Amino acid sequence: MYSSSVADAPLIREPFHAPVAHLMRGGVVEGVHYGSVVVLGADGRVGFQLGDIEAAFYPRSALKPVQAVAMVRAGLPLDGELLSLAAASHSGEERHLEGTRRILELAGVSEEALGNVPDLPFDPTVRDTWTREGRKPSRLAQNCSGKHAAMLYACVLNDWPLEGYLDPSHPLQQAIAEIVEDLTGQRIARVTVDGCGAPLFSVSLHGLARAAARITSAVHGTPEARVADAMRGHAEMASGAGRDVAALMRAVPGLLAKDGFEGVQVAALPDGRAVAVKISDGANRARVPVAAAALARAGVSADLLTEFQGEALFGGGREVGRVRLVRSLEPVVSACA
Repeated sequence: MYSSSVADAPLIREPFHAPVAHLMRGGVVEGVHYGSVVVLGADGRVGFQLGDIEAAFYPRSALKPVQAVAMVRAGLPLDGELLSLAAASHSGEERHLEGTRRILELAGVSEEALGNVPDLPFDPTVRDTWTREGRKPSRLAQNCSGKHAAMLYACVLNDWPLEGYLDPSHPLQQAIAEIVEDLTGQRIARVTVDGCGAPLFSVSLHGLARAAARITSAVHGTPEARVADAMRGHAEMASGAGRDVAALMRAVPGLLAKDGFEGVQVAALPDGRAVAVKISDGANRARVPVAAAALARAGVSADLLTEFQGEALFGGGREVGRVRLVRSLEPVVSACA
């Protein structure tokens, strides 16, 4: 399975991405999405790869389940929907705002303590309603507010200072970095700042898939299993109503899935099978069908994945094409099950 040792950091280089999907219009390839894909079997071995799975990259919010595990290991007592929210890139629905308020109340701190950037809700419909009502950007509405509230709670529980909790040298972020290296099985290549202001750790796509597999295959009751159970049991709290990542978790029994900006998707099953995808141009329209194809490669029944096969392309109000996978990603009988 997985070694307890931590390998060297992945190399920082221009990734050798490969074509993963075509944008077809009227039977002609209009565009090509490049990216990388890795599929791990239940034994932890690579069963399929395409592109560059070992170069350093930023997983963005796809790393949030790992960050949540680190906080639970540090004593965060959340479970269920609030723990799911701690690992969320939420849509800014009222339940997400209320859940974040509840975490802050448990921590005994105010909304002003949040260090994430003020923003409007992520979901377009929710955002439009928010704007019509004359509401301004807020830290509570920003899609990472649940994670930040949980970070503050973890600081309170450990008597760590709230001031500077987003600094990479802060004890909280040092604890998170340690768990990132533990679960990915490799040293962090570089640290920068994510969109919300939190430290962002660079690992490889292979390492991201490995971390997801270790979370979903962990023994019941462990911090890893608690995070997986919370996100699977409250998929809309980790994302939002109508979000594709929640639909993916509902469609595939036992699946944990997390998306990230710039075309990142990770997903894993309870037996340790896992997939990770990076779309080089950050396109969402390629992220989901490529991830679904990777899951099929991992042995998930194609019947469960039919709604994730790629969005249609319209011309003059009628369908004239769609996103199509490259041939090497087309469904096959998996050797990873």
